[in-house]
Amino acid sequence: MPHGMEKIDGRKLKKEVQEQIRYQAIRLRKAGKKYREIEEVLSVSQTIICTWYKKYEREGKKGIKARKREHKLGKFRTLNSDQGKKLKKLIQNKCPAQLKLPFALWTRIAIQQLIRQL
Repeated sequence: MPHGMEKIDGRKLKKEVQEQIRYQAIRLRKAGKKYREIEEVLSVSQTIICTWYKKYEREGKKGIKARKREHKLGKFRTLNSDQGKKLKKLIQNKCPAQLKLPFALWTRIAIQQLIRQL
């Protein structure tokens, strides 16, 4: 991709627009364009274009149809609201080492370990 050109975050686009970009990528690929060339035209990574094309080859148009996201934010949380608030208060303005954890920064794994300790 040419320097300075930004890729599109497809998650922020409407479903219809997502599908049009996917169909355009498929048409360009069928016309003999290389993944690199399609990336330059559509500002979408070669990896995702390749994924779309392979899915299209297996499933046809239904394979590249935009779908609704499967789950809502927080659906799989294991802490209730009060526990979440207590955890947030505990880690705010502290680094993991202050809570005797072997991490320099708060990461998903560090927070999981803290939850297990509590």
